[in-house]
Amino acid sequence: MKSWVKTSGDNKDIVLSSRIRLARNIKDVSFPHKLDEKEGKDIVNKVEEAFYTSPSMKEEYKTIYLWESDPVDNRAYLEKYLISNKLLLNNKKSAFIINKDETISIMINEEDHIRLQCITAGLNLEECYDSAEKIDNLLEEKLDYAYEEKLGYLTACPTNIGTGLRASVMIHLPALSMNNEMNGVLNALTQVGMTIRGLYGEGSKAIGNIYQISNQITLGLSEKEIIDNLNVVVSQIINEENLTREKLLNNYRYELEDKIHRAFGVLKSAILLDATECLNLLSDVRFGVELGIINEVDKEILNSLMVSTQPAMLQKLYNEKLSDKLRNLNRAKLVRESLSKANSV
Repeated sequence: MKSWVKTSGDNKDIVLSSRIRLARNIKDVSFPHKLDEKEGKDIVNKVEEAFYTSPSMKEEYKTIYLWESDPVDNRAYLEKYLISNKLLLNNKKSAFIINKDETISIMINEEDHIRLQCITAGLNLEECYDSAEKIDNLLEEKLDYAYEEKLGYLTACPTNIGTGLRASVMIHLPALSMNNEMNGVLNALTQVGMTIRGLYGEGSKAIGNIYQISNQITLGLSEKEIIDNLNVVVSQIINEENLTREKLLNNYRYELEDKIHRAFGVLKSAILLDATECLNLLSDVRFGVELGIINEVDKEILNSLMVSTQPAMLQKLYNEKLSDKLRNLNRAKLVRESLSKANSV
């Protein structure tokens, strides 16, 4: 699998990443919210014993124990979409296993004992599922999962019972957003058992015209049906986005070009940038790249900036605790330098 942050992809590809997440629990053990710290750490040990089956596994993967890891480092992993906020809230008894490419993450003691997720660039849910299934089978050889014949995999939240599978894509939808059509998309998705969320999943806002679309139903459908259904829905949304882009170009080309070039100009010259403004401006520039209006910057740089300009990532990069003003100052500096390097290549 390819890291979506480090992959340029096709400029016309509006899907940034695909993700498969499997929820699993160990039989006859209380869910994480009922475990004390010692019991939680025992679960971490059990999952590690089941996962690290050879010396080569420890060369490719590592375990991050949140109870002994730096809070800023932990937050940075969240900003890279590798762990969830729920895992951070359970930091006294939670951990995660991650590979070198940062495409596979096994969260331990999140809402469930195991939240296994695989992420790759572009629209490629099948590849993600293949990778997740292999790891799931490896763990199941050593761990006795909580499973019921009629209900399937048993999970802390009833909405995950069944396959325990959540398939999702991160997608850039600036035209539908500009045209005020996202409420219609939300209503249509709800009717077919799908949901749409913001940048960081459940409870987060849609910033930078980037959304996560995923299945809501895990019971009564096979893994293949869930993935196939999401592929169909995403293809329809991509088609709607492209049609709306054509309309905007036909009717408001100059206004659109002006908006995109202004955003590019601000990013290349701003002295201060807050996180929300930065993501929105990066969205406008990404839109320009996808439309072929801007050719001076690679989408890989935009992907990288989308992550590296987040608060914890900035703090790690500059290796100091930053006030809001210093964050805004350094964020703008990072963006200017990155775009300057892009133009000089």
